Amino acid sequence: MAGGKTVHEVTPLAPGLYLVATPIGAARDITLRALDVLASADVLAAEDTRTLRHLMEIHGIALGNRPLVACHDHNEAQTSPRLVQAIAEGKSVAYASEAGTPMVSDPGFPLARAVIAVGQKVTAAPGPSAALCALMVAGLPTDRFVFAGFPPSQKSARRSFLQELAAIEATLVLYESPKRINQMLQDCCEILGDGRTMALCRELTKRFEEVIRGSLAEVRQAIADRDLKGEIVLVIGRGAAVAVDAATIGAALYRALEEMSVKDAAAAVAEAFDLPRREVYQMALQRTKP
Repeated sequence: MAGGKTVHEVTPLAPGLYLVATPIGAARDITLRALDVLASADVLAAEDTRTLRHLMEIHGIALGNRPLVACHDHNEAQTSPRLVQAIAEGKSVAYASEAGTPMVSDPGFPLARAVIAVGQKVTAAPGPSAALCALMVAGLPTDRFVFAGFPPSQKSARRSFLQELAAIEATLVLYESPKRINQMLQDCCEILGDGRTMALCRELTKRFEEVIRGSLAEVRQAIADRDLKGEIVLVIGRGAAVAVDAATIGAALYRALEEMSVKDAAAAVAEAFDLPRREVYQMALQRTKP
């Protein structure tokens, strides 16, 4: 409250979907515009309704009699038509991730696509993102970067995933679970090269925020005996351009064929190394011959 008035004035919003970025840690990181949208939307939807309700309470925003709808990975396909219908009826719908930016390794994509498909408005209220926050503190080049999300949890799939990233001349940004971080760094050392510079960013904007910088080998060694907790973002510096020889392509195909069909494996490897798909497909066929 300020001067007897609510800080966040409730003003009518045009019908449409409003994608609201929410804090990844510190509650005060939310933008004033995001708060205005949360105060004004006719319908609120959230990845975690308890988290959004708590955030609104912190900032003095009343839910009132407005609907608060859970919309997450497990029910988004079923919930989206209901929210699209609300927009078609002239209502404004605000959607918030549990933490961070909707659709950036968070739900929201099917909902946004559904709203766009019927010709309705989609608006962003931008704000916190763990990936961008990590880039800011990592101390690595940001002129060209690739956000790759979460690597596969299965080892062979994860190694194929990293092999595709190895050829990209850009800073890499990935999320990883504390349970798999040691295995992930081992694979990174072997596939990306243990001399690449990196930063392991943990619990960004929270009380126990930590950034560990060094080479892949050094960071791996630094956490080897630790039981890390919390959200982890890996920022890995670009490697030098590497000439691709037949052995490198063959190794990538071998890993890809463990998880994919011949056609899909050839397509993935051809794209990763910028090679003609027909040539890589012929190599894959040779590898699968009895």
